[in-house]
Amino acid sequence: MSHEAVIKYNSPRKARIASTVFFFISGFGYSAWASRIPSIQQHLHMNEAQLGTVLFAMPVGLMCTMPITGKLLGRYSSRSIMVTGALVYAIMLGLLGFVNQQWQLAIILFFFGSSRNLFNLSLNAQSVSLQSLYSKSILTAFHGVWSLAGFAGAALGYLMVLFNITPQWHLPAVCISMIASSLIFFPDTLYHRPVAVQQKKPVFSLPDKFLLKFSLICFACMACENTMYDWSGIYFEKALHTTKQGATAAFVFYMVAMTLSRFAGDKLVTRLGIKTILKYSGWFILVGLAIAVAFPYPLTAGLGFVFTGAGVSCVVPLVFSMAGKSKTMGSATALAAISTIGYLGFLVVPPLVGYVAQAAGLRVAFGIIAALGGLIVWMVGKIPNQD
Repeated sequence: MSHEAVIKYNSPRKARIASTVFFFISGFGYSAWASRIPSIQQHLHMNEAQLGTVLFAMPVGLMCTMPITGKLLGRYSSRSIMVTGALVYAIMLGLLGFVNQQWQLAIILFFFGSSRNLFNLSLNAQSVSLQSLYSKSILTAFHGVWSLAGFAGAALGYLMVLFNITPQWHLPAVCISMIASSLIFFPDTLYHRPVAVQQKKPVFSLPDKFLLKFSLICFACMACENTMYDWSGIYFEKALHTTKQGATAAFVFYMVAMTLSRFAGDKLVTRLGIKTILKYSGWFILVGLAIAVAFPYPLTAGLGFVFTGAGVSCVVPLVFSMAGKSKTMGSATALAAISTIGYLGFLVVPPLVGYVAQAAGLRVAFGIIAALGGLIVWMVGKIPNQD
């Protein structure tokens, strides 16, 4: 069965710039939301368990659209799906600033998760297609831009908190900037559409044997990554008893470490190999979170968050780059299959942290998340050498 696709573009350079902008939009929007979670939690008077329950709306939204997105990517141009997802994603972010009830937050988070899935899967399909136009690796750099955007969004969130600017003003302003950027750069994006072929298997499917280990690594990493987005500030505020500014600063430290590590990722992979980088990444996550749990002080926990940021930085881009090596799935189908498992970790595990935190404390919850770093190290050891 052929997995060839139709690819059209104005120029590789323009398409690369456009994809870079969309990666920035994705990271900036999500970080803007993450930076205001403590503020919204306080505004709605939610405890950790209640916040965890509401956060479940995002994975529900994701799982409802994951099969649909996989099928759309198998039939239509990823650029059309991407811009649609980006626009809805921005609108949902803006609406999050106006919530006054927990049920309102849950409903909007459902559509926020749905649109984010539509946006990110098609965006990664764009990047994988664009990679075929270059002999040098560029995928890690794209995710580095996402992290840079996340840092910028966190830094802006810090300023908003510092100057007591409410999410009602902050998030809609970010929404408007995201919509404008999406419309401006959409014409330069890559046109990528799979050739329609007759196939017995559905376009969307779970990972095959080849992809399963990578999918589990992706699950563990993305669970750690989003736990840091959703709970790092709250960990500093509740477990370490810092100020709101200190809690937001902890998230910024994490984002800086992730950003710098991702921009260094391509050179490190070339020098050390993918398997070595994945193994080191698992150890960094395990050690970083263990430090934050064992030594609950702002300085030591901040150092642990830096290690964690470095650990999660390159895992997902490297796992996504391996999807194209599957001989039984097309690249878009393989990407959707890996993302299914990965985003389960990204969106299901952080809400569970709320329940564990309510029952046993945030330090216990973060200790459990640290074990996922060990899972990455273990699974990497089962991967045959391919570098």
